[in-house]
Amino acid sequence: MPEHNSQSIRPRVLSGMRPTGKLHLGNYMGALANWVKLQQNYECYFFIADWHALTSDYADTSRIPDNIAEAILDYLGAGLDPEQSVLFLQSKTPEHAELFLLFSMITPLGWLERVPTYKEQQENLSGKDLSTYGFLGYPLLQAADILLYTPQFVPVGQDQVAHVELTREVARRFNQFYKLGEREVFPEPQSLLTPSPKLPGTDGRKMSKSYGNTIELNDSEATVRAKLKTMVTDPARIRRTDPGDIDKCPVGDLHKVFSSSEKVAEVREGCRTAGIGCIQCKGWAADALIQILTPLQERRASFTIDQAKEILIAGTAKATKRAEQTMGEVRESMNLTFLK
Repeated sequence: MPEHNSQSIRPRVLSGMRPTGKLHLGNYMGALANWVKLQQNYECYFFIADWHALTSDYADTSRIPDNIAEAILDYLGAGLDPEQSVLFLQSKTPEHAELFLLFSMITPLGWLERVPTYKEQQENLSGKDLSTYGFLGYPLLQAADILLYTPQFVPVGQDQVAHVELTREVARRFNQFYKLGEREVFPEPQSLLTPSPKLPGTDGRKMSKSYGNTIELNDSEATVRAKLKTMVTDPARIRRTDPGDIDKCPVGDLHKVFSSSEKVAEVREGCRTAGIGCIQCKGWAADALIQILTPLQERRASFTIDQAKEILIAGTAKATKRAEQTMGEVRESMNLTFLK
């Protein structure tokens, strides 16, 4: 696919995360670790989606500033490099809101109602009133977030492919109505499927801030060990002498992601023969997690919050320049240029 208004020869990717709490291992394995790898071969735009935090947490915004600070420090700790990637804050680039508004004029309501996560989220977050225009429209805001930077690829897990498909449909519909001469304004981005291993939380369910079962990227060694001690295991192992199966154990799932193949084999055999107990197995899992988290935490600690803010300010200026370029073309194609 040809480049769109860019001097870069690398294909562009864009992704972001909502600042709804401290980032955890699920965020790292599902997104951040992949983003860090993408920096080598792609022109990367990664943002903190603070407006998206309002779609479900609009009633109490008191934590958003702290959560933004945590997110940018975790981005940097994970290894995102501001020399290689544009790191920016969504709400400081108002073109996101303008494009969202213009897309809302042409997007059929049924497209938004059929997005799979719309009903899922309403069921999972049943304690909140999510019958708002903003919550219904958040996939369209995502489409604006993406198309504003005309990326060739959007790195996502399988559960987010439907959002990218909606973005492609919105781009297609816009291009049907509006053109710059004979040229289309928006190329249709492709999903870049990224590995997202099954990562259970301490209660055995998917690791999620909503469930309060996370191991956070900034947890101390003592905290990690304490959390793993309470983690659920194979229900068949009631007594120390009972054999178990790591394929039925959330701690076993952690080993498969973070431990060496040799250690996984040792855990599998020890669990199957009741040669090791769950406490020892959890201790080994904690060792593996701490080995992953320690370099992230050391890198994170090398940045002050003021340095992180400066990185975000500089990245947002770059992102805004790119967004302004796109919006100039959008306004021209829609004949919204009476006063320039």
